[in-house]
Order: sequence, then structure tokens, then C-alpha cells
Amino acid sequence: MNLPVRVDTSRPLIAAAAVLSGFGFTLLGSASAQAALVATGACDNATLSQPFASFGDSASYKLISGGDFESSLAGWSVSRGAAVVGGAGGAGHALALSPGESIQTPSTCVNTSYPTFRLFAKNTQGLGTVLVQAVYKLPPLNLSVPLPVGVITLNSTWSPTLPMLTGSIAAGLLSNGTAKLSLRFTALTGTTAIDDIYVDPRMR
Repeated sequence: MNLPVRVDTSRPLIAAAAVLSGFGFTLLGSASAQAALVATGACDNATLSQPFASFGDSASYKLISGGDFESSLAGWSVSRGAAVVGGAGGAGHALALSPGESIQTPSTCVNTSYPTFRLFAKNTQGLGTVLVQAVYKLPPLNLSVPLPVGVITLNSTWSPTLPMLTGSIAAGLLSNGTAKLSLRFTALTGTTAIDDIYVDPRMR
């Protein structure tokens, strides 16, 4: 069994908290006058699966739209040079990134019941590290705010990352309970490949 990819989240999470706190002071006043600020339960009708069950994680997850790279990447932001390669488990497809290249997923709804996300990743050349950011569109100006989640250090074989925080609780407070989340992955070192990007809605 491959070990989970290591995620360094200590400093980025502190920075993310500071960013959200700043927005909280300026926007929460107007948001608090709205309906419930903390939403729970499923925010869409996405199909759920257990992609990490063989790694001891029996939680149900929803796949980010196009997150298995088996269909169109409509709605994705893909930097020039990113290439489709063989996917996790030797089947299907994945996306390879060289240093400086990045991808950003389409947005998906999250609330307090969507606290974490995971994916499969590996390095294909050199020591692969990837910066991960959660990008939220926050009211009232619909601003896109990237929050640093962490830096993942990859293995040479396909492995799941450890669960990473979406920051959905704080973002939901600024968006009437439900927020729109995109995930951005930027290769820092080495040539890397990512696949099967899932968000955990905590539906047991």
C-alpha cells in the first residue's frame, strides 16, 4: 500500500485564516442580516463514491467536475504546457504539470459539511512539490480570493494526499451559508501528475 502524500499546511493555514478574518470584518456585517449563515447537508445532487476506501478512508466524496480527466475540461483554467498522461492505477488519464504550470478546477458548492478534499498525485521527474490553493468567490463584489492550503510533496508512485482543508466554514459565513469553491494546483518543483480530485461532503 502506498503511503499518503505528505502535506505541509502549517504556515499556509495561518495565512488563510488571516485573509478570511480580514474579509470577515468588512463583509460579515451585511451577511449577518441575511438568512442562515451556517448551512449543513448536501448543497447539490452530486453522485458520491468512496475512492479512498482501500487507503483506510471510508468517507463518501463527490468528484470535482472533470476531476478524473476523462472528459472535457470545460470550465477549467489550464496553463499552457499542461499535458494529459496515464491516470492513477494505470487506467484512464491524469494531468501532468511542469514547474510554474497550474490548473484551476471549475467551482463547486461547499458549506460547513464540506470541510476537506483529497486527490491522487505523483512525481514523474525530480522531486515533485505542488502548491495548493482554495479559491472562493465572495460577496458582495464576487471577488475571487485564493487562500493557501498547503504544499504537497509527492511520491514516485500514485498515492492519495492526506485530507486538506477547504476553509468552507469561514467562506460559507461570508456567503449566506454556501460558497463556491475552486481548487488551484501549481507545480513548484519537478514534473508532477494529479488525478481524481474529490471533495468530502461528510455524508455518512
